[in-house]
Amino acid sequence: MAVKEYPAGTQLIQSEQSITALHVIAKGTVRATYPGGVFYLNKGDVIGVCELFFDSHFISYETEDTTSLASYPYSAAQLSNIMHSNADMANLIVTSLFRQFHEIFDQYELGHFDCDNFYHYLMDRYDEYVTFCSKHNFSPRSLPGLESLSELVLEEDIESWLNGYYSQLRKMVTSKSVKEQNPDFLVGLVLRASQDIYQVVSVCRVLYDYKAGIADLLMNENRLDFFDLYASLLYKIGANADDSTSLIATLSTMMIQLESQPSIDQDMYHSRVNEYKERLNNLSEYTATQSETESKGEEVPDIIDSLSTILSYSGVNDEIAASFRNAINQYTNLSDKNSTDDASRKLRLHITKLFYQIYEKAFLRSIHDFSVPKVLQMFFNFGYVDEHLAGMENATYLYSIVDRLPTNPDKKVYSIYEWLCAIYTGQKTPSRNEFDVDYLAYLHEQKMTGKITAADEISMQNDREKQVLFEIHNMFPSVNKITFGRISSFCPVFSEHNILKELNTALVSAEKVQESFTRIRSIDFSAYYRDTIYTNPDLGIGKEYVSIEILPDIILMPNIGIRGVMWQEIEGRKRTTPSRMMVSVFQMEDLTNILVRLTGDFRWEMCKRIQGARWNDISDPSLTSEYFDYIQFYKKNRDLSADAKDKVKLSMQKAKNSFKEMFIRDYEAWILYEGFGSPRLNKVSRGILFSYCPFAKEIRDKLKTNPLYKDMMDRYDIKLNQKIHHFNNLFQKLKNMGADVPKEIQGQRNYLDK
Repeated sequence: MAVKEYPAGTQLIQSEQSITALHVIAKGTVRATYPGGVFYLNKGDVIGVCELFFDSHFISYETEDTTSLASYPYSAAQLSNIMHSNADMANLIVTSLFRQFHEIFDQYELGHFDCDNFYHYLMDRYDEYVTFCSKHNFSPRSLPGLESLSELVLEEDIESWLNGYYSQLRKMVTSKSVKEQNPDFLVGLVLRASQDIYQVVSVCRVLYDYKAGIADLLMNENRLDFFDLYASLLYKIGANADDSTSLIATLSTMMIQLESQPSIDQDMYHSRVNEYKERLNNLSEYTATQSETESKGEEVPDIIDSLSTILSYSGVNDEIAASFRNAINQYTNLSDKNSTDDASRKLRLHITKLFYQIYEKAFLRSIHDFSVPKVLQMFFNFGYVDEHLAGMENATYLYSIVDRLPTNPDKKVYSIYEWLCAIYTGQKTPSRNEFDVDYLAYLHEQKMTGKITAADEISMQNDREKQVLFEIHNMFPSVNKITFGRISSFCPVFSEHNILKELNTALVSAEKVQESFTRIRSIDFSAYYRDTIYTNPDLGIGKEYVSIEILPDIILMPNIGIRGVMWQEIEGRKRTTPSRMMVSVFQMEDLTNILVRLTGDFRWEMCKRIQGARWNDISDPSLTSEYFDYIQFYKKNRDLSADAKDKVKLSMQKAKNSFKEMFIRDYEAWILYEGFGSPRLNKVSRGILFSYCPFAKEIRDKLKTNPLYKDMMDRYDIKLNQKIHHFNNLFQKLKNMGADVPKEIQGQRNYLDK
């Protein structure tokens, strides 16, 4: 067999690639990687021996230095022939198999140990953080994902005896010559070991994902992380304070932890560390600037005793006013506002109940007031109630922007106050409630249950005040809590402890929303297009399907949040109406990522709306029916490798067995990774998404040479060319008639060019 040389850095085999050959290393070193582990193969090792039970590889191989390989064509039927007729090759296979098994098992044990240590390290740091905040009278902040984090529990762990079993087996097999072994025994050994190795690698992937989740809590691109918690504390107390040494030491240890985590983006890590070091060196200047800003904040007289202004304006009775004031004072004085103890939980619930009562009263007064006080505007748009709870610096900032919010209803981006006013003036209809019932259906239901009369139903249908109250009582409380994101610690009032990054960067604007949607549509160009029927008998156009783009309404909820929600895909029953999406007015997470997720949610729900009862009927192909069929029967799908099936199973567990959640996760990968040529999906999922969420032409042209997309591209181009040919003929027909091309037909032709 001829030996071929490969330079360093050559990708020999990619995970999920079919097994077509065995490669014996004659010289050099090969790096073998899989999610959660890496090991090295040297002279005499056989590449692919761990995967011989399967049709495809679940490990990737890359040359570490200049490497020479002797390659042997391989198929499943040839393993027995090798063991019977080629003693030297059989010896290499068995010897390399045992060595690779123990390398991978060592990675598994180390990963298990790291997960336990990493979890306890993280929780200990948070306990220290809370203690430090209490000592210095700071309100501790809560991070997204922290409350749901728990110790590692594996549903399917590796049997404890497996390593000892293969250690003893190795001694027994290598104690005598391969020629003395039963060839059928060796075949069985290799195939059985291959299955066990795959199980170990699968668990390593789970361990890797768990560690990656913890590492993301330590440091991430959105700065909602432990590194920022501790760095912010240091910036507040100053580098020369008594406790600054312990904070600096903790941050240094954290950096050491992060350096060794393969899931952490190194460019992001170095950027954050360099920024921290620079600010540490200039901390005295930073502290002086902060003090100057805070002193300026105290110069705004209108925000002093804001709570009294809000309560007085709302006109609530003295009992409610006194109860709310007392509750806000208690909440302000809590050392841990995110505490889950019973007293704190009841206090937050009490504040929430009173908050919406006061909001309703104040809003109904404001719609007849031509000069709403700025403090009330802060209350309506941000949930602001008290300068001490918000922090004077933050209250001053809110005061400075509230009368020039960067929203724009003409561009479909509303503050919550603008949205409620649009409903009151009849420009918008109330949203559905949490039971997916709209206002008119709700009134009919009330009449049918005898709660209102038929006359009441008719009069209330056009009662603008009743409509806006329906919105305040139904959509507003539910969505406000969802967008906040941390359900167990939700409280609707603006509090400084919820601020996880600078407010000016977190503020959502119409411009930011437009930029995010432009980016999404530059990848998934058809995301917000709806098919409608166009007819024009005078021009001989009987029935043509044309697509029109309808972007969603975005409503900014008055909280500091980390989530978004796609509340409804259309208004009423008309499919050419905009969907409604809500995000927090101060968004702590990346806005584009949130809108990508909401776009995936919209695509799923819009398809269900169009398909009706047949949304999961595969005999009527659609995005939802094909995806439903794919997930339901993935175990029997011959287009999926064993590794791909295992990933689907793991993903379904993470999605809590929700088909919709599973699709949204795949859609996020489609937009954020696959659209940039970075494969993340399996063959089946990629095919479904390409069929119903095709890339824009510019991206398709770039990916045409990629074998992962070639077949899909060819099929897509055939169908597209047929549609273009049809419209070209229609254009020619209209030209021959001397008629102008209707704008709807021209628009569809332009759409096809995308």
